[in-house]
Amino acid sequence: MTKENKMGTMPVTRLLITMSLPMILSMLVQALYNVVDSIFIARFSKDALAAVSYAFPAQNLMIGLATGIGVGMNALLSKSLGEGNRDRVKRSAENGIFLALIGFVIFLIFGLFFSGPFIAFQTNTESVIAYGKTYLMICCCASFGIFGEIIFERLMQSTGKTVFTLATQGVGAVINIILDPILIFGYLGFPALGIAGAALATVIGQIVAFVIAIILNHKYNKEVPVSPRTFRPDGFVIGRICSVGIPSVIMMGIGSVMTTTMNMILGGFSDLATSVFGVYFKLQSFIFMPIFGLNNGLIPIVAFNYGAGKRKRLLSTVKVGAVIAVSIMIVGILIMQILPDQLLKLFDAEEEMLTMGRVALRTISLSFGFAGVCIVLGSTFQALGKGTYSMFVSMARQLVVLIPAAYLLSLTGNVNMVWWAFPMAEIMSLAVTVFLFVRIYKKVISKIPE
Repeated sequence: MTKENKMGTMPVTRLLITMSLPMILSMLVQALYNVVDSIFIARFSKDALAAVSYAFPAQNLMIGLATGIGVGMNALLSKSLGEGNRDRVKRSAENGIFLALIGFVIFLIFGLFFSGPFIAFQTNTESVIAYGKTYLMICCCASFGIFGEIIFERLMQSTGKTVFTLATQGVGAVINIILDPILIFGYLGFPALGIAGAALATVIGQIVAFVIAIILNHKYNKEVPVSPRTFRPDGFVIGRICSVGIPSVIMMGIGSVMTTTMNMILGGFSDLATSVFGVYFKLQSFIFMPIFGLNNGLIPIVAFNYGAGKRKRLLSTVKVGAVIAVSIMIVGILIMQILPDQLLKLFDAEEEMLTMGRVALRTISLSFGFAGVCIVLGSTFQALGKGTYSMFVSMARQLVVLIPAAYLLSLTGNVNMVWWAFPMAEIMSLAVTVFLFVRIYKKVISKIPE
């Protein structure tokens, strides 16, 4: 099986590019619809835009849980492919799907009972709370779409069939973009649903992508057989998936805690400051999403060659990935530094928002170069089964440095000072990540037989 799979034979640079490019393109489409979603919401209501920013941490955690399960399943499945263990390949896939179903049930309960309290925890503005509750409840209660989409995309990625990800995410994103204005403003005879329309457009796109992913897996991904009839929960496999996936989920959870806390810190200045922060997150996705797409191609390659005992190919993959990631980040820095006003005006930004947002985008983007290296090395940790390393870095960056720094800087009474917490945290993150990579190289990578 090792000889037959391209992850063990194709030249590394071409392999990483061919596996990552479809996912980078699909991630860019995802970023596009995230931004378009917020653009339409901003034109519907400024309070609705703030509400989406307050809902973002919960959505981020939901996606993080689905992605964490997918990462854990992907790493075990790809390693099993490299080892030629067909039975474990099958059990990895089936137990990953089972865990995704559990994740959906968790967020269904959250959406039904905790959407309103979660928004109210961050703001006292009644209209914002009402908008946020509606938006978050719909996204959580129909989250089977995003859980299913992510897990079945990871099944295809684990065997190198990344081109199909472009089809699933691309179609889902296009449907979302088309439905946004129709459902928000009531075009083509549909009722004007406002922020509920934005949420419905999002979940309909996710559900369609989920269905397409199932069809593509069944038709083209023969290396990963899945049979509900023969499925039995496997404690060992679930444990292995969780050992890699849970740290990834915790990292996303830490990100949600960070975003929620930052919303509260910035909300102490104004809801406008929170909106600027939310707009930044939408815009930066154009820079970070391609790198996450790159990592989705990198993880199975590293895991496969780890299982196949090919140290040089593993290290070459990491080096090429880091170079590409930093190059993308440099482009991102230039865009944020040169075109902040043009970016903010996409969201109908008036002078007050332009003044605040201009400083925010230029300051936070200074951290991008450091983040590129950290993301690639963090994905390498996950592929090698050391997801706790990535979790430790994320905790140190966001809980130990970013939040305390942002709070202390907010005491100056100048919101522009708060943005400097991001470059400070990223510099520390780079130092810790490099230290841990040297450690894992000595203990794991250097011992891989060539």
